[in-house]
Amino acid sequence: MQSTMKTIFRVLVGISVAGSVSATNGYSPTGFGTINKGLAGAGVALPQDGMVVATNPAGGAHIEQRIDLGAALFSPGPRGFTANSYTDPDPFNPPQSIPAGSYESDNNLFLIPHFAWTKPLDDVSTLTIALGANGGMNTDYDQAIWSNFGPASSPTGVDFSQLFLGFSYSHKLNERHSVGVMPIVAVQRFKAEGLEPFEGFSIHPESVTNRGYDYSWGGGVRVGWLGQFGDRLSIAASAQSRLYMSRFDKYRGLFAEEGDFDVPPTAVLGFAYKLNPELTLVGDYQRIWYGEVKSLANPNTQLVGGLGSDEGLGFGWDDIDIIKVGVQWQYSPSLVLRAGVSHASELFAQGNALFNVLAPATPRTHLSVGMTYDMQPHSVSLAYTRAVNNKIGGVNPLFTGGQTGFVEMAQHELELSWGYQF
Repeated sequence: MQSTMKTIFRVLVGISVAGSVSATNGYSPTGFGTINKGLAGAGVALPQDGMVVATNPAGGAHIEQRIDLGAALFSPGPRGFTANSYTDPDPFNPPQSIPAGSYESDNNLFLIPHFAWTKPLDDVSTLTIALGANGGMNTDYDQAIWSNFGPASSPTGVDFSQLFLGFSYSHKLNERHSVGVMPIVAVQRFKAEGLEPFEGFSIHPESVTNRGYDYSWGGGVRVGWLGQFGDRLSIAASAQSRLYMSRFDKYRGLFAEEGDFDVPPTAVLGFAYKLNPELTLVGDYQRIWYGEVKSLANPNTQLVGGLGSDEGLGFGWDDIDIIKVGVQWQYSPSLVLRAGVSHASELFAQGNALFNVLAPATPRTHLSVGMTYDMQPHSVSLAYTRAVNNKIGGVNPLFTGGQTGFVEMAQHELELSWGYQF
């Protein structure tokens, strides 16, 4: 049975998120579902479709029996880094680690689907099954970018994807308050290429690069609450535990803690306020604890203990705070219009650019617009998100002898979904 489940999940990952990323803060999506993304990810207190359980399981108690099915076309660009010319005149310093120039990753169009099925069990309880991609990282440089360290193959890059399957149970405590819990099963897929020069710095040099795809399995839980205060104001809170994942054994010499790569915990607090019967304002505050996962949080400004060790190089990612604000306008009985903006704190500090050329997750500001056209029992939703280009630069002291540069990324995402209410 376990072997069958793993086979099914591998097929789903291959279809759904192979090589994918999505409009992200770090690698966490800005939102889940087309309606939520039209509000730049805000809406923990505004349940509207089955995918709300991915943000707040309590919201499922307010959804009628329905199916939601959609997909996003995601295009990151520009996505890459620039290495400046080496200017230190000291001949005893090491040469520039990366030949000067600008490097842009290939693979610039990805398809990312989602699905939710919602079924009320009685007047107060609802079951929702939701499937979706939880971000990812992908780079594919056609050069051997670290060849100055030693012999290296090309292309250089990583392919990291996640898929989650949630089983949400939502319950109305009374007419104004609901709670929910969602156990989550998750799978991750990863491969790395072109990192041969780092093998000599690893405690497991045979498990650093060019090992093909490896899979990691695990899970956790998300819980939520939603409360109605008067006729206009809703307040909600949701939190997801750390998702404890099995190690990437094929890459135990690359990631800290011998291949450990858990999903960090996150929490959201937000509101929805009806300014009038047609206009609703939503706002969320989200925190993601990337610093809890050493493979993500360990700095790459100094080598301590060797790659793959507990203190081995990571991406230098910090915990981040995200503010999301959106507005929804019921333009007509059949047409809803949306817009939103989100802004996050800086993911990593200047200097942590070495590993982040593999995952230049630099965007901080996302702008979104969206709409839903209701043709009962069918509905169609559309959302577009633009992640504003952001550059993070500085001097990386590791192996570089003072070479400067920066990493950058911008993003476009267009998502379309279909809903059917029974």
